[in-house]
Amino acid sequence: MDFENVKTIENFDKWTEALHKAVHISKKMGMKEDTITDIAKKVGDFLADNVDPENPKQRILKELWEVGNDEERHILAHLVVKLIETKYHNVD
Repeated sequence: MDFENVKTIENFDKWTEALHKAVHISKKMGMKEDTITDIAKKVGDFLADNVDPENPKQRILKELWEVGNDEERHILAHLVVKLIETKYHNVD
């Protein structure tokens, strides 16, 4: 996913599938869960600052991100990674 040119993410399912692939590859390379969550938080910060939500799922994530403090955003990033892993657990 080319984050530099993203203004909207039109297909939420396609985005979650791409995130799942990135998490899966990271784990295969031996990356720890905390490191993956830290990266997910950085991506979340970027998306919140640069991407206009295209659907209700994206809007609620952005609103939760905006009202959360740094610790809460880290927790939300962890939960998004966990959601993605759960959603695609039979795909691996």
